[in-house]
Amino acid sequence: MMLRAVIRRAASKGSSPSLFGKSLQSSRVAASSPSLLRGSETGTLLHRGTHAYSFHNLASSGTSGCLRSASSVSSTLQRWVRPFSSESGDTVEAVVPHMGESITDGTLANFLKKPGERVEADEAIAQIETDKVTIDIASPASGVIQEFLVKEGDTVEPGTKVAIISKSEAVSHAAPTQKVPETSEPKPAPPAEDKQKSKVENAPVPDKPKAASSPPPPKQSAKEPQLPPKERERRVPMTRLRKRVATRLKDSQNTFALLTTFNEVDMTNLMKLRSQYKDAFYEKHGVKLGLMSGFIKAAVSALQHQPVVNAVIDGDDIIYRDYVDISIAVGTSKGLVVPVIRGADKMNFADIEKTINTLAKKANEGTISIDEMAGGSFTVSNGGVYGSLISTPIINPPQSAILGMHSIVSRPMVVGGTVVPRPMMYVALTYDHRLIDGREAVYFLRRVKDVVEDPQRLLLDI
Repeated sequence: MMLRAVIRRAASKGSSPSLFGKSLQSSRVAASSPSLLRGSETGTLLHRGTHAYSFHNLASSGTSGCLRSASSVSSTLQRWVRPFSSESGDTVEAVVPHMGESITDGTLANFLKKPGERVEADEAIAQIETDKVTIDIASPASGVIQEFLVKEGDTVEPGTKVAIISKSEAVSHAAPTQKVPETSEPKPAPPAEDKQKSKVENAPVPDKPKAASSPPPPKQSAKEPQLPPKERERRVPMTRLRKRVATRLKDSQNTFALLTTFNEVDMTNLMKLRSQYKDAFYEKHGVKLGLMSGFIKAAVSALQHQPVVNAVIDGDDIIYRDYVDISIAVGTSKGLVVPVIRGADKMNFADIEKTINTLAKKANEGTISIDEMAGGSFTVSNGGVYGSLISTPIINPPQSAILGMHSIVSRPMVVGGTVVPRPMMYVALTYDHRLIDGREAVYFLRRVKDVVEDPQRLLLDI
């Protein structure tokens, strides 16, 4: 705008070439960038590729010539200055979102996009791995990714800038022309004397006596263990989720007085109930009837009969919970997560099955939220899906007990004085012996056994 005003003033008043040159000089200071315009005190040049325009030549061809040349300079300046409008709202920054009240930072696990790729608004461009969940970083607007400001493996906090996104593809395409090529001016050839001096300097130098080599490492004694060869080892950083699981499980062992009691359950009646009503159940509720809902209902009944198993120690006090929120352990490719079925004591079989399917799907897809895993008063872990016959599960702090389910195996059992094959499952209850005595633990497991073996007890509440 300043340059056009100078041109109009020169055309109307017939300004002299020297005055017009000074006006152009002031316009150049206001509109140019040091990386684009270079000049001396008297002969300022505007470089673009291999072409150069002299302000003194512009002023020496009269008013009409000045207008034509100034017009070309104006268009050149506009084309060159426009790509540098980085503060004009053409770019936005993607930042790390809030990750939850109990999470202060995370590790940038991987980028889902590359610089130069186009993204849509709210499209995930990177993933952050925390000690509980995986969180997506979404693009705040549609555009093209210019660059990433962090690297994979970096620790980031909420509000950290992750990427710069251009809202128009034109800006990203113009970016490579921002810098002026260094080869715009031919460099003079060095004099012959300099060439001779360069040859002398580049002449091979006689070998210097080698420094005394460091002493060889001491040989390992025969008692030290021999590690596998280095080329057959792989060192992989531990994920934050795995670190969190390791810390919590070790804290559980260090804090609780862990003790496990076992029992076995005849699965005949529950499996018969499932086989008899599975089609009608699916037709009405739109979800398959599984065995997990039967054990959840049995655990709810046992917790109501033995409230101390649903309680927890807090300092010198015992907190009794009048609600039942059951956590279910779900193994994923990234590690173990424990989503919570809230208000399980108020759910029927269909509600429990729907909730389990939803939480398990989110856990495997990595979209489960922190709120869906927070809390929980009791945990049920089904190791039987992997073929586990028997195990001693570890309590999930700050709970006081965990029920372990295992695989169903047909074994010979004595029924009515006759040996018959029965589908049997071992169940285990690990509990905090500081709070729960053996009697309550055994009664709890027996209640689970009675309800699973005879589901009609739930209907009659006996």
